[in-house]
Amino acid sequence: MSIPGMRRAAVGLTALALAAFGAVATTPEQAEAGPKPVDVTLLALNDFHGNLEPPSGSSGTIAGQAAGGVEFLATHLAELRAAAKKKNTITVAAGDLIGASPLLSAAFHDEPTIEALSMAGLDYASVGNHEFDEGAAELLRIQNGGCHPVDGCADGTPYRGASFKYLSANAFKTATGKPLMAPYAIHKVQGVKVGFIGMTLEGTPEIVSQQGVAGLTFADEAVTANRYARELRSKGVETIVVLLHEGGTQAATGGINDCVGMTGPIVDIANRMDPSIDVVVSGHTHQAYNCDINGKLVTSASSFGRLVTDIDLKIDRRSGDVISAAANNVVVSRDVAKDPKQTALIDRYKTVLGPVADRQVGETTQAITRAQETLFGTAMGESALGNVIADAQLAATDDEQGAVAAFMNPGGVRADLDAGPVTYEEAFTVQPFANNLVTLDLTGAQLYCVLEQQFVTGRTLYPSATVGYVVDPDGTTGTAADPCVGTRVVRGSLTFGGTAVDTAATYRVTVNNFLAGGGDGFSALTGGTNLVTGQIDLDAFVAYLTAQSPVSAPTLDRIRTTAEVPAA
Repeated sequence: MSIPGMRRAAVGLTALALAAFGAVATTPEQAEAGPKPVDVTLLALNDFHGNLEPPSGSSGTIAGQAAGGVEFLATHLAELRAAAKKKNTITVAAGDLIGASPLLSAAFHDEPTIEALSMAGLDYASVGNHEFDEGAAELLRIQNGGCHPVDGCADGTPYRGASFKYLSANAFKTATGKPLMAPYAIHKVQGVKVGFIGMTLEGTPEIVSQQGVAGLTFADEAVTANRYARELRSKGVETIVVLLHEGGTQAATGGINDCVGMTGPIVDIANRMDPSIDVVVSGHTHQAYNCDINGKLVTSASSFGRLVTDIDLKIDRRSGDVISAAANNVVVSRDVAKDPKQTALIDRYKTVLGPVADRQVGETTQAITRAQETLFGTAMGESALGNVIADAQLAATDDEQGAVAAFMNPGGVRADLDAGPVTYEEAFTVQPFANNLVTLDLTGAQLYCVLEQQFVTGRTLYPSATVGYVVDPDGTTGTAADPCVGTRVVRGSLTFGGTAVDTAATYRVTVNNFLAGGGDGFSALTGGTNLVTGQIDLDAFVAYLTAQSPVSAPTLDRIRTTAEVPAA
């Protein structure tokens, strides 16, 4: 039975409140008169993204402290377990443990991260969207073990799989309707049962390449959680925790243990969840919060292993109901001893990776960032680094494929480039997804539709230097069903190489395979024809950095507004 609780201020439900939920449960007063409650501690994290080494820059700080690194994470987890009853502690995660990872993990298909988190004592994890980056078969290999079918066991040792259990309640095999993986797990602590339901966000197919989710269907998060909560209760489980890879955002004034002005999908999902669900450990948005939403404790531990959420539950021995729940986001500071086993693991993989990571591939004259320019009040403009990547993709496909333009999606640009020498590892950190370049035919009319779709999806496509167009802030936005009816992009303003694009003519354009499959909501790109798949995007980026060195940040003048270009 769900009850609210926040920041160590455990709160019990009154009998009247329980009656309002339409169920009978143990009140704090009744529990006090009976056997002593069972204390259960959950240690939760999310969105680790393979950050074995301490992340750098702003990604390596939180709440004013340097934080993160699996050597420190493992130590903090051990200390938190020691402070609680070790046998009553369960360690869980809410997805995206792997994928979009630094080279040290990604070069080995994230096997190092799975090994590290297994050693750190992780018990259960939901499947995030990035767990599907290499497809369902690869996710099952990550769970069960075995060498990679193409690259083998690159570090020379067998890969044994995860010692923790991935849970996936709402990713179904389309052909059979059955879950891809176990939807839930039941964990017994001193005679009481704790149920864990794991799931990813329903919108996964929109943000993962079509190859990654081929043969899968994703169901509504709240509906699925309620379905399996009923099944758990039929098995005598009254304490239910959902590990959900979806989240929200609080106001900028909120701290890591606050819940100020909470918005985002998690609010609606939690409000639609059955009262029998007690705790929702969430993720995906890389935010930190500690909330009571609809009588449920809802938490998130930011990202990259910088926080651990310490959740304390008191459970009635007789009924199995939660009496109180409280949470605290703890900073994974770097002022503790490093876990020696984690250090050994990192050293082993760094030795194998060796000179590949440190190889210089180019140089920049200045820092080139992924920050987006503001366009009529919103971050919908260009990005210096995004433009450089688009230029690199065009350079890789203009001769062989006849491309005249290229476009890059913001979500694929994962880090900034510092001024000076650029190593392979740094280039990889910018583009870690190993997407293939795809060159396709689009008519001028289709191109205008693609550009209009930016304002429907709220995502800008970064253009190559050959592209120019004008945006009207007073124009109308199209609809999800028909983005082409929008008038944000001034007709006649789109040019390739300085020549106006003819709506009836056909043009060769390069994007990555994620976009070509309709990723980020750009369904208009799926109408392209004569598709040719080319090299990996990272290879194109590295080749460009080498050929064009030293590279400077380009001027952000490819997308202009009507204020900058007055009507003739």
